Amino acid sequence: MTDAVVVGSGPNGLAAALTLARAGLRVEVFEAHQRIGGGLRTEALFDSEVLHDICAAVHPMAPASPFMRSLDLEAHGVPLLHSPAAYGHPLQGRPAALAWRDLDATCAGLGRDGQRWRRLMLPLMERSADVVDLMLSTQRTPPNPKALALLATRLPAQALRVGGGLRTEAARALLSGVAAHGIGRLPSPASAAVALLLGHLAHTTGWPVPQGGSQAVAAVMARQIERLGGRIHTGVRVDDLRDLPTRGLTLLDVSPRELARIAPLPQGYLRALSRYRYGPGAAKADFLVDGAIPWADPRLAQAATIHLGGAHGTAPQLARAETATARGLEVRHPYIIVVDPAAADPARAVRGRRPVWAYAHVPHGDPRDPLPMIREALERHAPGFTDTVVAERGVTAAELGAYNPNYVGGDIASGAMTLWQTLARPVPRWNPYRTPLPGTWLCSSATPPGPSVHGMCGYYAARAALETWRKADRPASAQLLGG
Repeated sequence: MTDAVVVGSGPNGLAAALTLARAGLRVEVFEAHQRIGGGLRTEALFDSEVLHDICAAVHPMAPASPFMRSLDLEAHGVPLLHSPAAYGHPLQGRPAALAWRDLDATCAGLGRDGQRWRRLMLPLMERSADVVDLMLSTQRTPPNPKALALLATRLPAQALRVGGGLRTEAARALLSGVAAHGIGRLPSPASAAVALLLGHLAHTTGWPVPQGGSQAVAAVMARQIERLGGRIHTGVRVDDLRDLPTRGLTLLDVSPRELARIAPLPQGYLRALSRYRYGPGAAKADFLVDGAIPWADPRLAQAATIHLGGAHGTAPQLARAETATARGLEVRHPYIIVVDPAAADPARAVRGRRPVWAYAHVPHGDPRDPLPMIREALERHAPGFTDTVVAERGVTAAELGAYNPNYVGGDIASGAMTLWQTLARPVPRWNPYRTPLPGTWLCSSATPPGPSVHGMCGYYAARAALETWRKADRPASAQLLGG
């Protein structure tokens, strides 16, 4: 008999399966796609030797997350590689702003805002482990008081003012570009928390890319699951939980909408799920380019991640674009993240050809082809970019949602990142992972601590499920190992 079934092989599904397998349970994973990974898939789109990340490409949480650290990726042949600058932000007609791994170098480049940047980031860096533990918690346990106090002194300024207390255009744009990873109204409490978390990590554990592409991370988890006796089935779409093998536990790496589709849930819980809100979408572009991106400021070639926002890249323009997009309005110059993996992993460029990954924030379910607006934005800050493009493809927000059912309407955060929904996803319950169905648990990014490739949603859901397993007087071999 199978002890546990996991539906979905995204990072959280694999994290849940591995946590259960480490505890001695017999686990089976079912994935609808022909390849595992969910948001971690990597494919050769245009050239058999050049690999493109289909969804996630850069992983700030991988070296910070307790679960991801437990994988020991480097020992399994997947080192996390860093570009000299974690991220950059071009400004039209002015020098770009860069967040270097080195805090001193970053502050030196920010002029009169250098010391303000240091005062904002250095205390977070000094207590980084506590800050990460707080932000990646279940949000149901007592927080570390020192980390809470540290954030409490910084969040209000970031949540109420574009660019917080920073004064120069470069520093304000640099911080706002990170805040916009929160995918929603800007500024806001949620975007402020994202800015402080990702912003300080740029100067500590960094914003790395996995050597060879994101799929390598999924492969490490899969190998560990199988080494512990687990089985992974691909190309199997689950339309009804009652069709799954007999098992004691079921963990679901699915969106609330998909949960309602496949599970015979009671009406009260279904009504609660129906109130779950999805946020703006992402529309993606993949480019195969010949040669380096011709940035107007050549220093940007030293950053694997670049933020573009508004016509000129300024913080107020970026904030207006993000807020309008969150309201469902089309904007001409949306916020765009560009990733050049070869800036950190030179082997990703083959015979001079390299993958370039980009996505724009757009209204939920937006059917527009993103290629024209992403090309236009890149051309503004990297004149001649279009001439380097060998092949390209655009994926609309609507198509992204069809590709991965967890990305409803292209919402890669698996739910709107509002303050309330961050604390109460997917429904306001003390145990957010447990569903009303016996032995059935939700482990996707729709549960705390939310989106990003950290695996903690799956880990926490599996721990909660194992606690009930223990109470059910299961064999000692199924005890949770390692806490």
